[in-house]
Amino acid sequence: MEIKNVTIIGAGVLGSQIAWQTAFSGFNVTVYDAFEEGLETSKGFHKKFAEIFINQRGASQDKIDKTISRLTYTNDLAEAVIDADIISESIPENIDVKKTFYKKLAKLAPQKTIFTSNSSTLLPSMFAKETGRPEKFLALHFANPVWDANVGEVMMHNGTNPKYFDIVLDFAKNIGMVPIPIHKEQPGYVLNSLLVPLLSAGQNLFFNGVSDFESIDKTWMISTGAKIGPFGIIDMIGMNTVYNIALMNGTKNNDEKMIDRANKIKNEWIDKGKLGIASGEGFYTYPNPKYQESDFLK
Repeated sequence: MEIKNVTIIGAGVLGSQIAWQTAFSGFNVTVYDAFEEGLETSKGFHKKFAEIFINQRGASQDKIDKTISRLTYTNDLAEAVIDADIISESIPENIDVKKTFYKKLAKLAPQKTIFTSNSSTLLPSMFAKETGRPEKFLALHFANPVWDANVGEVMMHNGTNPKYFDIVLDFAKNIGMVPIPIHKEQPGYVLNSLLVPLLSAGQNLFFNGVSDFESIDKTWMISTGAKIGPFGIIDMIGMNTVYNIALMNGTKNNDEKMIDRANKIKNEWIDKGKLGIASGEGFYTYPNPKYQESDFLK
């Protein structure tokens, strides 16, 4: 099966990155979002990505122009998937929302279309039945930013046909990702299975008053050779996500300490507009965070 036409469902930060990277790699890309505002935001992201690729990644203006010509935008789902060979879904991490969406998508997409989810917390088997094509459904998970943290985690579920697993691995490679095959469902895939404990440990050290966030980042960066520490990573992920995870864990486990942490994140960061890289400030200020300074590790 040859993949030419790709549909990206969800025009948020990561969905917009996936769309740009895919179009830059030579594929026709349709970006779908339920709201016109979401599409306009995505177009704005793509203008910024064009500047990044020219100024930081050496892309020619001709390559950028061709990338832009391959991108289309719509809030009509039927139009978005009419000739899709593969779909990448990045809608909210809510099992009921995803089930409802996939039931609708199953009725509109051609039978040839492979469905992939970019979910980072939910497993494909949780809503495979709703896709109407469980054998052509699996996860293709991206990291942020897509072109630098260029792993494409491809995870099958028990009902995935290995033929489509291989096709998606090839697709990931063809859009500049390093394909990471995951043969068995694993919450957190490979990346988040490694990353979440790190970020959790970093937050525990900081919020329990053991050390300041810069010192924690320095310790990790010096000792492992990493280019970024846990709090720089948190800024990339965004404070809203960190808040939601803390609140969810606190509520689910009846953990007052974790709920207090969530409230502190909301009061001292989110309510003050310090959302991370997206807003220009989180733990660090951007576009020139302190951890990138030449003397930060001295």
